[in-house]
Amino acid sequence: MGRILVNEARRDRVGGAVVAALAVAASIVALPSAGLCDPNAPREHAISLLGSVRYGPDFKHFDWVDPNAPKGGRVRMRATGTYDSLNPYAQKGLAAVWSNVIHDSLMAESLDEPATEYGLIAEWVAHAPDFSSATFGIRPEARFHDGRPITPDDVVFSLEALKKSSPRYQIYFKDVTRAVVSGERMVTFEFAVTGNRELPVIVGSLPVLARHYWEGKDANGEPRDIARGTTEIPLGSGPYRIKQADIGRSITYERVADWWARDLPVSRGQWNFDEVRFEYFRDAVPAFEAFKAGQLDFWSESSAKSWATAYDFDALRRGLVKREEWQNDLVTPMQGFAFNIRRPQFKDPRVRRAFNLAFDFEWASKNILFDQYTRVGSYFENSELKAKGLPTGRELELLESVREQVPKEVFTTPYANPFNRGPEDARRHMAEAAKLLAAAGWKQQNGELRNAAGEAFTVEFLIVSPEFERIIQPYGVALGRLGIKTSIRIVDSAQYRRRLNTFDFDMVVASFRQSVTPGNEQRDYWGSAAADSEGSRNLIGIKNTAVDQLIEKLIFATDRAELVAASRALDRVLLWNHYLVPQWYVPKERVAMWDMFGGPAKMPTHVQATSRFLQVWWHDQAAAARLSDARRR
Repeated sequence: MGRILVNEARRDRVGGAVVAALAVAASIVALPSAGLCDPNAPREHAISLLGSVRYGPDFKHFDWVDPNAPKGGRVRMRATGTYDSLNPYAQKGLAAVWSNVIHDSLMAESLDEPATEYGLIAEWVAHAPDFSSATFGIRPEARFHDGRPITPDDVVFSLEALKKSSPRYQIYFKDVTRAVVSGERMVTFEFAVTGNRELPVIVGSLPVLARHYWEGKDANGEPRDIARGTTEIPLGSGPYRIKQADIGRSITYERVADWWARDLPVSRGQWNFDEVRFEYFRDAVPAFEAFKAGQLDFWSESSAKSWATAYDFDALRRGLVKREEWQNDLVTPMQGFAFNIRRPQFKDPRVRRAFNLAFDFEWASKNILFDQYTRVGSYFENSELKAKGLPTGRELELLESVREQVPKEVFTTPYANPFNRGPEDARRHMAEAAKLLAAAGWKQQNGELRNAAGEAFTVEFLIVSPEFERIIQPYGVALGRLGIKTSIRIVDSAQYRRRLNTFDFDMVVASFRQSVTPGNEQRDYWGSAAADSEGSRNLIGIKNTAVDQLIEKLIFATDRAELVAASRALDRVLLWNHYLVPQWYVPKERVAMWDMFGGPAKMPTHVQATSRFLQVWWHDQAAAARLSDARRR
């Protein structure tokens, strides 16, 4: 929720939560009540889905920042692939990394409180007792970068434009009927349902766009369109603006020195770099060489092999580069080889189960991944939302309501990935996989697997990062022993995004991020309505009535216990349908940086490493001078 530092993360964090209470700050701001969704509804400075908010209405700054952090300096980062648009909200086109940071949202999230937002553009928020509407009061000082005030009209326009331009927003804001100007500097969101406690938080994360800009014309006299990609630098309101864009190669952001929100408590000690530049690389190898040469300043490591073998270079040995592992408290994403079950060869769950049996994670961990990873076994790994043992209590009641629509194992067997202690287990699992494929109608003919129509079983793994080749190749060998012909296709990031948006793939490596308060975004991940909506996150193509029903139970949960029960039930049903082959996770994030930066004494842990660095760290001028002297010696 709130501000996100990379585009995909923005889409993922716009999700979250249904729980016991939409907790609010204790003090009520005394403001006129005309136009409210409910005249008696308290106006609050913050909202949370997990209990009381940590910071009261008079707080000065978050405790995970240094409020006196110096401003200045620059940082150079790596971006992967390419981009062809500066509009992060268009369905078509590949947006530049971080391009959403130029737009403020109604509320800003606290990076150490899950599912909690504090007022940014909105000074206060109030909601109807039955959650049928929510009203936000717009700060009079809120401004776009051109100096024009942010108005309720801009908020109304933003909701309408985003729902029109983006399938993801259409699904995510499905229950938001409309937004209306409801008073001086007030806007009210009306909801199609009651009891969806997440909706006020969802609309709080709405990025506010400049109506006068998007309804105007570009430099060529053409009408602007939020639904289309553009290389024109858009107007924003956030802490940074785009300074320079070398399309597909690099993009540079500059800090807005007179940013209207710079002195608000939700902003102090943050967004400290004067300049942030992203250099685009198609491959990690030349990018890492650029980092080692001092052409990049910060590095987030995703390769176990590199972390184990590539950090023996001169600058690190001399102490000029620091290497650290950062803890985070995020729910572990489900990452795996995702099937496109729109393809006929993947429609049978026995086939999908066979693919999991053929994947020898233990061998890959030892021989390829340097034993740095743990296999993921839940869509809500490392959280209380994860299904455990056999279902009981409320979880069992929820599952009983869909008993005829789910695999019987949901009730009889705790889910577990295949585990290979050695070659004997691997052979046994391969034999089991062969039996499942045969039962699903696939027979061996001259070493090839074919169905009754004589069609060969072929699979193309579509990837954007060459790093996955070394994982897929031995996996392909194992599948080949079953008679499945595999291939690998590496494409650039723009083509990869287009093919994902149009579901033009057999299998991909997918990662599904979750919050501790899952909610409306689950429709976009697994809901039937999203399966045929190009650009949705239902990459797998799931159309399952039981899944749909459990998603709605989760969204309309009335308390935390109900949310946990519904999440566990959903987890169990997703797992036993074998929609993907689970991969792995590492409990800490691995980073390296040149020793010229400072960070707060207490760092937020409910945010990814790169986002954390860019939002709360700063350029240390004295350390940079020492580093410069050391590099000259």
